[in-house]
Parts: sequence; structure tokens; C-alpha cells
Amino acid sequence: MGSVQRAMRLLESVAAHEHGAPAKQLARETGLALPTAYHLLRTLVHEGYLRRDKGLFFLGEAAERLSSSGAQQKRRSTVVDALAHWRDAIGVPVYYAMYSDGEIEVMCVSDTPGNPAVEEWADFRETGHAHAIGQCLLSQLDEGARRDHLDRYPVQPITPYTARDSHALLRRLARMRRMEPVIERQEYALGTVCAAIPITVGTTAATMAISLPAHQEDRLLGAVRQLQSEVGRMLGSLAISISI
Repeated sequence: MGSVQRAMRLLESVAAHEHGAPAKQLARETGLALPTAYHLLRTLVHEGYLRRDKGLFFLGEAAERLSSSGAQQKRRSTVVDALAHWRDAIGVPVYYAMYSDGEIEVMCVSDTPGNPAVEEWADFRETGHAHAIGQCLLSQLDEGARRDHLDRYPVQPITPYTARDSHALLRRLARMRRMEPVIERQEYALGTVCAAIPITVGTTAATMAISLPAHQEDRLLGAVRQLQSEVGRMLGSLAISISI
């Protein structure tokens, strides 16, 4: 354990020197005897956590991978915290999804026992035509990308309220106004209504969505408008986290 702690102190010291630092300086900064510092530095270089160039030590690829992973986790935590805040403030389950590499990806769901999320009884990726999340994402794509998606995942009615065929769905998507909430009533799951708002950051199509029991449908529009307002206020700080 002592060796691990000393190695971590050396890594932290190296990270503080953008242009590298020699062993003697690192030993002095970490309070280590020079032979001990040399031994640990050689080990860290061998393992890829440091690299040595002209007598100076720099962070290596292994340490940079750890840093990148930590940054990704922090970005994800930002979105998770935001969804939990909106879930509690609005009193509904909140979903975050994006369109990535031709697929609908539900990245995060925040719900509570009292306000549970919709059960994924039919694969969300394959049924984008039926739920508000999928319709919202498809509405943000160009016509070619939409048709490509529907060629791979044909429209199939899964409740009596689902679009009958791709022509009906494409007509509906074409009528959707930019940045307006997408409303879906029992098209994916009987007894459930959903709404989604489009979020576009750069070239990434994304959406935040909510769901409610059908008997609470009168709350749906007000709740999604509240979500849209909340997201609008935080979008700047969330933009960098959009690709969790």
C-alpha cells in the first residue's frame, strides 16, 4: 500500500508539470528519497503511466486513458444529476436518448417507485416509430437518414394507436415543427402517454422525454413545457455532456 501511495504522489506531481520534470525535482516535491523515486518512476514508465524524454518525465498513455475515462464519467454524472433534478421538480420519469451510428440509444432514465419509467416490453431501437423518443429523434434527421432507419426497422403496429405504415409516419414527421414537443399517446404502451423535446448540439440528434399514465394525460403538455424550459436554461452547461 505504501508503494501505491508513493506512486500516486509521483503521478500527481508529474501531472502538475505540463512541460515535464526531472527525477530530482519530483523526489523533492513528493518527499521521497531519490533512489525510491527513481525505482518508482522506472516502474511507472515500464507500465505506460509515465514516459521519459531527455531526462524529463511526462504522463504516459495509460494515465491519459484514465484521465479520459474520468472525464467521461464526470460528463455522465452531470446528465444523471440533471435528470434526477427534473424528475423531482416535475414529478415525472425523465429520459435522455440520442441517435448514434444509425441507432436509437436510450442513454439514461431517471424515475422513482412512485413515478416509474415505461417498461421496455418491445426493443426501443426497433420501435422508434412508436414512441415519442424515437419519433423525436427521427424528426431531427434528414429524409435520407429517416428512410434508411425505417428500411432497417420497418413500421409495425404494436398497439391500436401506432402508425399503420411508414408513409403515415413520414407524413407525421414532416408536419412536426422544429423544436416543438413530440406527443405520443399509447402508441408504444397501452395506458401510457409520452412527450419528447428535441435537443441538437452540433450534429448530434438528442432528446429529453417524459412519460405519464394515460389517466394523467392532462398534465403531459404542461410537464413537457416545464422540462423544455428547464433544459433551455441548462443547455449550455449540458452541451459538453451530450455525448455520454
